[in-house]
Order: sequence, then structure tokens, then C-alpha cells
Amino acid sequence: MKKPIVAIVGRPNVGKSTLFNSLAGERISIVKDTPGVTRDRIYADVTWLNYSFTIVDTGGIEPDSKDMMLKFMREQAEIAIATADVIIFITDVRQGMADADGKVADMLRRSGKPIVLTVNKVDSFEKYMSDVYEFYNLGLGDPFPVSAANRLGFGELLDEVVSHFKKSEGDEEEDERPRIAIVGKPNVGKSSIINKLLGENRVIVSDVAGTTRDAVDTALTYNGKEYVFIDTAGLRRKSKIKEEIERYSIIRTVSAVERADIAVVVIDASEGVTEQDAKIAGIAHDNGKGVIIAVNKWDAIEKTDKSVYEHERKIREVLSFMPYAEVIFISALTGQRMGRLFDCIETVIQNQNLRIKTGVLNEILTEAVALQQPPSDKGRRLKIYYMTQVSVRPPTFVIFVNDKELMHFSYTRYLENKIREAFGFKGTGIKFIIRERNDKQ
Repeated sequence: MKKPIVAIVGRPNVGKSTLFNSLAGERISIVKDTPGVTRDRIYADVTWLNYSFTIVDTGGIEPDSKDMMLKFMREQAEIAIATADVIIFITDVRQGMADADGKVADMLRRSGKPIVLTVNKVDSFEKYMSDVYEFYNLGLGDPFPVSAANRLGFGELLDEVVSHFKKSEGDEEEDERPRIAIVGKPNVGKSSIINKLLGENRVIVSDVAGTTRDAVDTALTYNGKEYVFIDTAGLRRKSKIKEEIERYSIIRTVSAVERADIAVVVIDASEGVTEQDAKIAGIAHDNGKGVIIAVNKWDAIEKTDKSVYEHERKIREVLSFMPYAEVIFISALTGQRMGRLFDCIETVIQNQNLRIKTGVLNEILTEAVALQQPPSDKGRRLKIYYMTQVSVRPPTFVIFVNDKELMHFSYTRYLENKIREAFGFKGTGIKFIIRERNDKQ
């Protein structure tokens, strides 16, 4: 099930990034007292009560601006609005209700999404409450006074936000078909891959509009098995400012990856792997999804006997945080290795659902500890008592130790490598949960 997405929108300089940072619990967005500082959406996962959701920070909306950068930021915010399940519309009590607030409110109303009107910079409820009432004129219901900088008023605001989340629908829970998101920068060939698959495998079951403005879920059958592909392609390039356009793809990727079991990260062979590719792959990695790196347009490359090796080495170098990812070289244009894509998908699905018996796991653990002694600190050594697998997709292991603080990241990575040596787990991340217990327990 995908987590609900909550977009924070409003005019420039009303405190969107400050609110985002306060909710996210860390400084992720740039906060500066100058309109237009936040130029791309940033996202973070938030938990409130029993709800988990993703918040998205956006650039400020200037409805009538012809400035190119502000126009990009407006388009960017519109994408976030189209993708969001709930919108936090933030205004500024000190500036009062501006004409632009009314125009933004009209734009949000047309989206048909639940809107939570938030009045920021209310550092003193006694002093500013009479000014808050002015925002009833926007016609969006009760305004929620908050101070993002001082973290005031968040409880009532978040209670209202989560009240709009839809309950899980049984039909969606029961859908066992593998869901594969095709993600990547614009113009790397995501739609071409979908079109090629449809052309070669014509048993199309449905074309249903997905959660993003131009993502489409397409069900198709290959070798008697049904898959659902989520296409995140869309934006046609409207400008030469390629850097800004590429940033638009992040929110589409977040939404698509949340709904998917596997992310196929498409890279343009002629460009090679980029920092933007790493960001997109990182979203899948952070969400514990299966990952396949598909290097498209391989037919357009002048090749030597070392071309595959060189390209894969560079990909592994840039995406060093996910050495488990499968890499495949394809051409959507010619159909080269498109069948192999399904083989990779099946391999990843099997590894995502692989369960290891506890006895076998602890044999591997005992051998690993014997080969490399656990770390110690100030005379106290880490003891590892036991390991067991508790879930799949991704495979998740609980390790019981005497002191969590002694379980360094490097040793966890060492144990992961030993497990992968024994069982593979190609294409899927592995998650570890460290729990403490004492010798008597």
C-alpha cells in the first residue's frame, strides 16, 4: 500500500520550508527569507499517531508571474497538487490575506483534493487570533493557526490532515499481481519501454489512470503471468532549462515507487549514469523496493568488447549504496533484451519473497562471528545472540544483541555481505532490526 502524500503549497515566503523541516524533524529544505529559494520539491516520511505519510515541500506559487523561474515553480507545485492526497495550504498571518492567496485558493479548489488551510507565523495565539479569522474569507473552512518556527499548533493541524486519509480498500490489498514502476529522468525512454512491451505482448488487461497526473497503470501478460506496469513518463520539455525539468520527476517517482514492488530505473546509455539517476534510484532503495537498472538506448552506443564492463563499473560506482541492484542493457527501439527484463523481474520477485530458516541463518551468523570478531568499545564487546527473519518484501531480519550502541554500521554491512554470499538476494535490499536483550533473557 502506498503512503498518502501531503503537499505543502502556498505563495513564496510564507514559511512552507520551515513547516516542512519542523514536521520532518530535520533541516532538509533550504530556509532563507527570500522568495523563490525552494526551487524543487523535497519529500520526507512523517509519522503521526498510527499514520505514516509522505510530505512534499514545493516552490512558492505566484499565479500571475511571467518570470521564468517562478513559472517553473508554479508548474512544479501543480504537479505536487495533482499527485497529493491532501494539501496543506499555508498562508502568513503577518502579511495578511493577499490577492494571490485567493487565486491560489481557487486553483486548489479546482483540484478537488482535501485542503487544510494553515495560517503560519502565529507565534502568540492571544496576539494574532483576531487576524487569523480574516482567512475564513478564502472559503476553505477553518484556518489552523501554527508557528512553524516554534512548532506550535501542530497537533490539531496533523489531526485534520490524517482525518482526510482514505481507509485501505480490500481490493487493493488482495491484488497479488507484481507492480513494476518504470522510473527515471525525462526522455530516457520510459514510455518507449512500455510501448515496446505492449507491442510484443498484446494481452492488455486494462489502462487505468494512476495516482499522478500522467502516470498510467498498464496490466499485461507475459508467459502466462500478469504484471502491472506503472509508467511515470509525462512532461514534455518546455524549455532548455533541463536541470529544472528533471527535478519535476522526483514527486512522480515517489508516488510510483510507493505503489510498486519493483522499480526499473531507466538510464540513458548515451548520457551515462548521473546524479539525478542516483537520486531516483535512492528513492526506491529508501523504500525497500526491488531495483533493476535498465540502461536504455544501448543500440545507439559505439561499442567495444569492454563497453558493458565500463558502463556497469560506472553505474556501480555512482550507485554504490545499492550494490544488489540488477543491471541490464536494453533497447526499447529495437527490442534488444526486452525479454530478459522479465527474467530479471522474476528473479527479483523470488528474492524479495525468499525466507531463510532460522537455524540456517544462525549457522551463517556463527561462522561470520568466528571469522570477524564483533566490535568493542571501552572494554565492552558486542555479543550477538540470535538472528531470525521476520518478513519479506524486503527480507527483514531481527538481530538480538547485548548493546545496540555497539552494533556499528560497518559490522551490520559485514553480516549483510555474508548473508548475500550464502543466499544471493539479487535485486532486493535487506533490512536489519537490532534489538537488545541481556544474557539471562
